[in-house]
Amino acid sequence: MNHSQPSAAVSRWPIRVVALGVLVFGLLFAAGGGYLVTLGGSAYFLLAGLGLILSAVQLFRRRLSGAWLFAAVMLLTLIWALVDAGLVFWPLVSRLFALGVLSLLVALIYPSLRKANGLAAGRGGYLVGGVLAVAMVAGFWGMFQPHASVSPTGDGPALTKVDPAHAQKDWAHYGNDEGGSRFAALDQINRDNVSKLVPAWTYHTGDVAISDGNGAEDQMTPLQVGDKVFICTPHNNVIALDADTGKQLWKNDINAKSAVWQRCRGLAYFDASAAVVPPTDGSTPAASVAVPAGANCQRRLLTNTVDARLIAVDADTGEFCQSFGNNGQVDLKAGLGNVPDSYYQLSSAPLMAGTTVVVGGRVADNVQADMPGGVIRGFDVVTGQMRWAFDPGNPEDKQAPAADKTYVRSTPNSWAPMSYDPAMNTLFLPMGSSSTDIYGVKRSELDHTYGASVLALNATTGVQKWVYQTVHNDLWDFDLPMQPSLIDFAKPDGSKVPALVIGTKAGQIFVLDRHTGQPLTEVKEVPVKASNIPNEPYSPTQPKSVGMPQIGAQTLTESDMWGATPFDQLLCRISFKKMRYDGLFTAPGTDISLSFPGSLGGMNWGSLSTDPVHGFIFVNDMRLGLWIQMVPQLKDAIAASGGEALNTGMGAVPLKGTPYAVNKNRFLSVAGIPCQAPPFGTLTAIDMKTQKIAWQVPVGTVQDTGPMGIKMHLPLPIGMPTLGGTLSTQGGLVFIAGTQDYYLRAFNSANGEEAWKARLPVGSQGGPMTYVSPKTGKQYIVITAGGARQSADRGDYVIAYALPDGK
Repeated sequence: MNHSQPSAAVSRWPIRVVALGVLVFGLLFAAGGGYLVTLGGSAYFLLAGLGLILSAVQLFRRRLSGAWLFAAVMLLTLIWALVDAGLVFWPLVSRLFALGVLSLLVALIYPSLRKANGLAAGRGGYLVGGVLAVAMVAGFWGMFQPHASVSPTGDGPALTKVDPAHAQKDWAHYGNDEGGSRFAALDQINRDNVSKLVPAWTYHTGDVAISDGNGAEDQMTPLQVGDKVFICTPHNNVIALDADTGKQLWKNDINAKSAVWQRCRGLAYFDASAAVVPPTDGSTPAASVAVPAGANCQRRLLTNTVDARLIAVDADTGEFCQSFGNNGQVDLKAGLGNVPDSYYQLSSAPLMAGTTVVVGGRVADNVQADMPGGVIRGFDVVTGQMRWAFDPGNPEDKQAPAADKTYVRSTPNSWAPMSYDPAMNTLFLPMGSSSTDIYGVKRSELDHTYGASVLALNATTGVQKWVYQTVHNDLWDFDLPMQPSLIDFAKPDGSKVPALVIGTKAGQIFVLDRHTGQPLTEVKEVPVKASNIPNEPYSPTQPKSVGMPQIGAQTLTESDMWGATPFDQLLCRISFKKMRYDGLFTAPGTDISLSFPGSLGGMNWGSLSTDPVHGFIFVNDMRLGLWIQMVPQLKDAIAASGGEALNTGMGAVPLKGTPYAVNKNRFLSVAGIPCQAPPFGTLTAIDMKTQKIAWQVPVGTVQDTGPMGIKMHLPLPIGMPTLGGTLSTQGGLVFIAGTQDYYLRAFNSANGEEAWKARLPVGSQGGPMTYVSPKTGKQYIVITAGGARQSADRGDYVIAYALPDGK
């Protein structure tokens, strides 16, 4: 007997360990679930917790009823999960996988329980355990498979061979053309051979954007003209490379400095010998210009800098254009008044509009009420002389202010890339909000007119043609964040209308007539609720673009909450129920409210890409909620730095000059994962003929990120927030690199399947571009890689890919 006692004691330990696991689940479920019920949430977690606690008690007593009670709870959990989440993979994983592992353990101790109760062990427990083990393996395998948000309809773009007469010759503008198509009429690289792409050359810029949280990041799209590729760096150095080898041809070390927001998204290019296209609709034509014979800069590049200069350099030599401004430079702080360098930067490429180079400006968000104005200016591309200024606070006066005056302060600005239609000689500008994005009490009538709108101006005179607003009295930082893409929109009767399409941070897509600014797809004014800020002129309605798909802008419910485990899902449910949330336009107040999508988007500056041959657009997005609380302003509050760490890195932001400060942060679980169900970023194809989604797939994995900043090294294609543009080609491909993992990918534009990917040395926020070398006839795909958002890994890479010789 003495020898049998230790064996009997040991046999209890597996049961006790499993019982302890069941008890832990039960206690956490019951405690959190009870609190959730008091908030009006689901009763499942409380009831399941109580059932698991009773099961654990019986298991500790080595009673068979403990296993059967556990099985009953699991059966009800399965039913609840299917009702609550439907047959959607990632929500079901959150609800069932961890409990499935616990169920497997209970099944494995079931024979021991039978023995402890004087029964034969039997095979039932092992059979159930085997089934559960297979289910766990299948679930784990499923984590590595992409799960489309919208399955392919079969109506994606077909393949149409490129007509040599219409093949792309150069990528001479930020978005390939002035209208921001991000489409390349090239098909040497196509669906059939893209898998063979290999690196052709790599160049190091020497400018590594080391971010301290204030926005030192590489976000550029290169240009290509002839046999040269042109790039700029986060400190606005301008470099020319050989298109076939990546060899540096020249470099101008501008080395612009700013305390925040160090980046260069792109350049503008102008060739004085090229004919200027006259407008066809009777609009004022572009002004004539000429570069004197023998002068430098017959072909020139223009960049605007993070320290607020507009610079012109010779595209052939890299030398400053001597006749442009002051030896190639124009001071963009002129007329702005007091401008600390962290409060005003140029964050997007200048726009070449005929012979006028146009710049907007980024004014730091939510720093203080008194900020530089959001003036937009047009300059003669040859002399640098200002032709006009559009001041949103004084739109009739196109002149620079007198020496003792400034442009109106704190007006809406245009920080994102702009578009130009030569046939109309018209600019299309995406507008942001006045300086305190989430406090509108002090806004003027003109602030309300131009905030969060598309603005059309004559490129030669700066005279307004029309303005269309996408958010009334924007209190969410729902700036229009991207370059409007110019398309020909097919009406139901088959006729085509010159249109523009633009995405918003609110997950909306607007299609506007380029001549009138009126919507070409249905927009409804939907009623919205006010909050509790005194004297805030809340708009009773907001425009919602219901005639186009909503991208990541669904109204969340408690069932949409998610977590890597049931525990962080439960905590996300509690957080959700504790916040005020009225859907898309939940106005901030003194309580804690939820904004979804948050101020990052939705969609952001990467812009759409188009397929004008087949009538499609391609949209990448991010889905990151934001909680906000406005609190009484502290006496003698110090203004924020104007940096990204406060403006999008979140935290407490003192709105100096207003009665409030703001606390805000991303709506994340305790593990640092977005609280709503995946995907957190997608790529979507939209058929503009039907205004329907053809396919939507997750893009990006957790390989180079993970909970609490720890890299998971697992390529789970959950779909991650994207920040950076796409490239569409007539080869039937869509390229994107702006994910949190370190890849450049190509997707089949017909169905959204991943056709190819290349591992990058660090992540990228750049826009892919492509060209065919005029010397070798070879097509290249080029991407810059300086580091992904939220990653400490940084670099200075420019990488070109091509097909191997003979392929």
